[in-house]
Amino acid sequence: MTGPTSHREVELKLRVHALFDLPDLVTLGAASNAEVHETFTMDAVYHDTAELTLFRWGITLRRREGGGDEGWHLKLPVAGADGSTRDEVRMPLSSGPVGSVPPELLELVSPLLRGRRVTAVLTLHTERTPRILSNSSGTPLAELVDDTVSIFHNGRLSSVFREIEVEAINPDDPASLAAVEHTAGLLVTAGAEPTTVSKAASALGPRTQLPPDVPLLPMPTPTDLAVDAIRAVMCLHVRHLLLADIAVRRNLPDSVHQMRVAARRLRSALATFAPLLDHDSAATLKEELKWLASELGAIRDTEVMQERLDAHAGELDDPADTERARAAIDPILTRRLIGARSSALAALRSDRHATLVDDLVSAAIDPPVVDAAFAPCDVALLPLVARTWRRLEKSADELTLEMESVIWHEARIKAKRARYAADAVATIFGRDMQKFASALAQVTEVLGDHQDAFVAQTILREISSHQETDGVTGMALGLLHEYEAEEEILDRVRFSTLWPDVRRIAHKAGMD
Repeated sequence: MTGPTSHREVELKLRVHALFDLPDLVTLGAASNAEVHETFTMDAVYHDTAELTLFRWGITLRRREGGGDEGWHLKLPVAGADGSTRDEVRMPLSSGPVGSVPPELLELVSPLLRGRRVTAVLTLHTERTPRILSNSSGTPLAELVDDTVSIFHNGRLSSVFREIEVEAINPDDPASLAAVEHTAGLLVTAGAEPTTVSKAASALGPRTQLPPDVPLLPMPTPTDLAVDAIRAVMCLHVRHLLLADIAVRRNLPDSVHQMRVAARRLRSALATFAPLLDHDSAATLKEELKWLASELGAIRDTEVMQERLDAHAGELDDPADTERARAAIDPILTRRLIGARSSALAALRSDRHATLVDDLVSAAIDPPVVDAAFAPCDVALLPLVARTWRRLEKSADELTLEMESVIWHEARIKAKRARYAADAVATIFGRDMQKFASALAQVTEVLGDHQDAFVAQTILREISSHQETDGVTGMALGLLHEYEAEEEILDRVRFSTLWPDVRRIAHKAGMD
């Protein structure tokens, strides 16, 4: 059976009335040629839970017959993009009949489904007339489809509407994207109405527009209750973790890092807000988040080390040493990466992870707070952020260039806790707190580079000790080890230069 394939789509949707006349797009300059293709029909059966879980997360899952791309389609939002850009994961029709969603697709969105049953919820019949818009050289830029959509519920026709979609042929081509924007603009001028709501969501009604299981909540003001801030922070990072979980399952770039960051931020929030939370509930969540971050850590750490060592090998004076070092490093770290990914995916598919996801969703919606959390934010939260700062300040003030690396690493851990605490409340307390959080981000970046230099040296010593490492390769690895040792000292100097300004910014943010 063919496995899932992914396709990035950039399209704009417009609603028009039944008698809408499509303007002459060639005359209006949208394209040099608009080739009309033969009208065809499609039948799409949309699948979701009884609660419309996927629709409420902005995800659609359908089985469509008819058209050149018929099959199972899972449409997912793209991080950082607007609603016009989505990733479509496809599988062939043979992957399953109506009502039997391919397990490969269900597995991708399992963090959002959380065990709920997925069934057919809607059938759409579409008559589609496509047009290919090309430039003067004959290169296709955009596809415009004119759809008449019939909605069937329980086998009966319930309504009909008309929609036009304009999709980029090549989402990576600026000319293709410009053609989509220009064409949509001309259609709006002619009376079409832009929409970001999918055909299926329109058919299913307002329930699809309800918030997902974990909503994005506004941050409170300094005089609002601390419990509202805790809830908003927890929802923000649980959402981040769930969406990054899907990205990890899809093996997207940077996805492991994003999921690990979300887990760390949640642990930090639980630690920062500890005096306002039920101890046992918070401790359990922290322990499970630590486990998750550890399972993901081997992937992320190996990725970072391979990229770093390959780059720094390029800084060696002799190109031959560069090649020898990379030839020794890459096979070992690549094997580690494959093993780490297999282990991490097994963890994400485990009952332990499923239980953690359920517990995090519950804690985000209804945080396990104690009575002290019902005080105003400026009373309850500022002292907690200041506490994380004081711990960092004490540790950082004692650092010297000659200290052992492990002591610098301990300061880095405290810096990350302080940074995440400041980040969590920065929107609440305004500009000075935001500057403080940014300053701490610089601290964690420098100390993170310092830790990476230390770990790189450890890995190079391990690789050098392998029996198959010959003398000239060992020499190349030794030169790279020396480079990393120098980088470690330089990072200590960079921190020492940065620290006085950070203390000044902390004072201005009221951390004294």
